[in-house]
Amino acid sequence: MSSRRILLSFAAALLAGPALAQAPAPAPAAAPVPGWAVGRPEGSTLAPHAARLTVTPRDQVPVGAIRLPPGFQAEVFAHGMPGVRAIAEGPNGTLFAGTRAIGRVYAISRNPDGTTRTRTLLQGLPQPSGLVMVGNSLFVFAVNRVLRYDNIEANLDNPPAPVDLTAAFALPTEQEHGGNHHWKFATLGPDGRIYTNVGVNCNVCNTDRDKFALLVSFNPDGSGRRIEARGVRNSVGFAHHPVTRELWATNHGRDWAGDDAPQDTLLRVRRTGEDFGFPYCLGDWRDPQFNAGRNCSEFSQPAALLGGHTAVLGMRFYTGTMFPEQYRNMAFIARRGSWNRSRLSGYDVVVAHLDAQGNVARVEEFLTGFRNDAAQTFADRPVEVHVLRDGSMLVSGEQMGAIYRITYRR
Repeated sequence: MSSRRILLSFAAALLAGPALAQAPAPAPAAAPVPGWAVGRPEGSTLAPHAARLTVTPRDQVPVGAIRLPPGFQAEVFAHGMPGVRAIAEGPNGTLFAGTRAIGRVYAISRNPDGTTRTRTLLQGLPQPSGLVMVGNSLFVFAVNRVLRYDNIEANLDNPPAPVDLTAAFALPTEQEHGGNHHWKFATLGPDGRIYTNVGVNCNVCNTDRDKFALLVSFNPDGSGRRIEARGVRNSVGFAHHPVTRELWATNHGRDWAGDDAPQDTLLRVRRTGEDFGFPYCLGDWRDPQFNAGRNCSEFSQPAALLGGHTAVLGMRFYTGTMFPEQYRNMAFIARRGSWNRSRLSGYDVVVAHLDAQGNVARVEEFLTGFRNDAAQTFADRPVEVHVLRDGSMLVSGEQMGAIYRITYRR
């Protein structure tokens, strides 16, 4: 290139420099709106309560706040398990407890003196909240991952490498869920099948009703997928009635439609594939955005209404003999507590009393005391209930990382 051409190019660059310098920088990309916030009214400051993911010392576990009916007592069964949620029990009595955000599975064993020992059995898993024992094997449901740990009670200090059944179960991934309702619960049915949930991939939307908002079951090897119920927005607790063998489930109503509607519900699944109406209806409540002209009578009705945004989670039928007769085969339900409501609701355990026909006759408070209505604060968040072989009942408290034991003395 000639010297003249070099000089001309240099001069052009100098002239262009100020213009280039004045060009505005591209605006940074907006942060994606988290799934829970989609549809939140403008100006609202409501948001989920942050989980406490550090160990709470035993003397700070709020067992003294618990209120129960006459004759019942509460004690701290185990503590030091941040984020503790669902509970499964092995044949030898070891208890396994799942979590969400902290990614751990705990093992709790009884010492000869009646105290408990807690271990972190597994860690680094994506929201391993669904646990179920099948024989001597622990199945861990961590979003779409399904891992089987064989002979687990004999290897609590050195868990074996798992059998990976993820491909066989083929559950939707976290990405397919869009970050919404992808955590799991799991239980073993009386038919030997594993039952789990597939929550909806949004707050409320038109979705694939054969893929999301379901209760499903599988053979333990992941084969034989069967839709047990559809139109179930988000169930994270279910159990089979000990006499009728019917499947019952808790279910969360959608957000951002008001303080009291739609309510959280208890569902009774009387036939395979039963439809409970999401996103069109919940009971006789018609969704104001997504009803699509559907008549709510087309869908199965809830067995009971459990309050607006109470966050109903674990439920179990009481099959022990320690509690009074009036509680036998009744449904105990943990209500983790609201975040998207102007005043707190839930933070307790209720019991649904069934009549001779298996219908819910009434719902009563059982364990209270964690919610302070005057201060609008809470001391713990019940997530799971579990009946031990001696007839006592365990209640996991996610916020304080503790498990409470409820007993009855005549």
